[in-house]
Amino acid sequence: MTIDRGEPTSLMLPLVIGDSSRHRGPLIDLVVELATKSAGLRHSLPTGVLAALADLVRSMNCYYSNLIEGHDTHPIDIERALKNDYSADAVKRDLQLEAKAHIAVQAWIDNGGLRGRETTLEGLCEIHRRFCELLPETLLWVLDQEAHKKERVYPGALRDHDVKVGNHIAISAGAVPRFLTQFQDFYGGKLGRAEYMLAAAAAHHRLLWIHPFLDGNGRVARLMSHAMLLEHLDTGGLWSIARGLARHASNYKTLLAKCDQPRRNDLDGRGNLSEEALAEFSYFFLTTCIDQVAFMQGLMQPERLRSRILLWAEEETRIGILPLKSALILEAVLYRGELPRADVSKLLGVSDRHARRVISSLLHREVLRSESPRANLRLAFPAVLAPRFTPGLFPEKK
Repeated sequence: MTIDRGEPTSLMLPLVIGDSSRHRGPLIDLVVELATKSAGLRHSLPTGVLAALADLVRSMNCYYSNLIEGHDTHPIDIERALKNDYSADAVKRDLQLEAKAHIAVQAWIDNGGLRGRETTLEGLCEIHRRFCELLPETLLWVLDQEAHKKERVYPGALRDHDVKVGNHIAISAGAVPRFLTQFQDFYGGKLGRAEYMLAAAAAHHRLLWIHPFLDGNGRVARLMSHAMLLEHLDTGGLWSIARGLARHASNYKTLLAKCDQPRRNDLDGRGNLSEEALAEFSYFFLTTCIDQVAFMQGLMQPERLRSRILLWAEEETRIGILPLKSALILEAVLYRGELPRADVSKLLGVSDRHARRVISSLLHREVLRSESPRANLRLAFPAVLAPRFTPGLFPEKK
């Protein structure tokens, strides 16, 4: 039986940094800076780079979000899983399937599947359901540390009993729907753009504080944050908060835990929980976002990106892996965004047969992609070439 102890929803206040807080002004400044830099990144990139980068960032986001949970599945192995190429090792195979599930959910979000429902009870349950229903059976069982027994996680189902996360004893299971309704009413309400982005950091913690699911809350919270940033900053999926959180995982977890603490004194806001701690986490969240945008901005400077890609193509041509003039196709795609196949022979000054051979080689190396044998050619960023094309995006595979 699911028990509701009748906790008032005011227990999770404040839901955003209040107007009277000394932190509000500096935090709003960070929101404005983030919005400006995120828009600048998107507008600085050639059209042909946008879709390719978004695909790579999706794998990167999955890698870092799962890494926070202690699951290390490299993007190269994630990419293999997307082609149904799995490890013979059962544990590694299950982690590949987990990564594939995460990417499927993010792709659904990126394509507008969650639009307008990022913070709703129904939307959050759908994130959890879509993720968990794709997991292998072995990853749907978690150990209850208190009861010393394993429990099964049901996709999309709210937890039905009490849980303790670190030192935090979450609200009773029966109270979860009430708290999530309050959560959606506030964060899905009529907030201005700056107010909404300031609230995004608070929403990240408050969802984890509610702890609505038996397992998977961290992934759901980070996917929710991704969706909120995508919707209200129009990020295009070109950068990831998860990378920054994973690179500072210890601080991330420490600050989240501090937000669980009650208000310390009359100068610490007017809610039940510490506003000072929430402000500290909000600074961390927003500056982490800004750092990630700046990192991607530096990484994707068009001339430097072009130089790295063309240098790789010239080296591959020199050792006979790619046909002559392959670099010209990549340069054309970088400049135009996409290239009709019929234009290749004229561009290279070669026969149609030779043009098809060059195209085939670039498709085989996965630096070009095409939706069909007759569709236009577009740029791709294979994970195996990330150290050359996008160095530092994620660690090299050992």
